[in-house]
Amino acid sequence: MRRAPTAKLTLAQQWFRLRAACLDGGKGQVRNGTLTWEFHIRPSPISRRYHLRLIYRKGDVPRVVVLSPDIQNLASGRRLPHVYYAYSPLTLCLYLPGSGEWSAVHSLADTIIPWTALWLMYFEDWLLTDDWKGGGKHPGDQ
Repeated sequence: MRRAPTAKLTLAQQWFRLRAACLDGGKGQVRNGTLTWEFHIRPSPISRRYHLRLIYRKGDVPRVVVLSPDIQNLASGRRLPHVYYAYSPLTLCLYLPGSGEWSAVHSLADTIIPWTALWLMYFEDWLLTDDWKGGGKHPGDQ
C-alpha cells in the first residue's frame, strides 16, 4: 500500500517536478524564497491557449494568474466566478484553503497545474452559458 506523503517539498523540489512534467512552454526559477513558473495550457483541443504564472512563496499558498488572454475582458463585464479579487493581479480559486485538498507535501505539477487546466475548461463553459459548472465552495460563500 502506498503511503501518503508527509514531508513538505522544498521550492527546488517543486521546481524540479514542474520541469520534469514537460509542460508546454514551461519555465521558471527559484529566487529569494519564491518559485515562479510560467507555462501555457490549452484545456481542450478546441480551447484557446492560455499563458499563466504560478507564484509559490515558501510558507504561503500557491497562486495562479492568467497573463493572457485577459480573462476579465473575455467575461465582457460579468463578475468572474472563483477568483480572488483581493489579490493583484487577479488570482484563480483552485481549491478551498484549509480543506486539506492542497498542502506543501503535494506536488504543484500533480495538483495545481491540472486544477488550473480544469478551472480554465469550466471558465470557457461559463463564458458560453453563464453557469459555473465547476462546483466548489469559494471562501466567503455561505
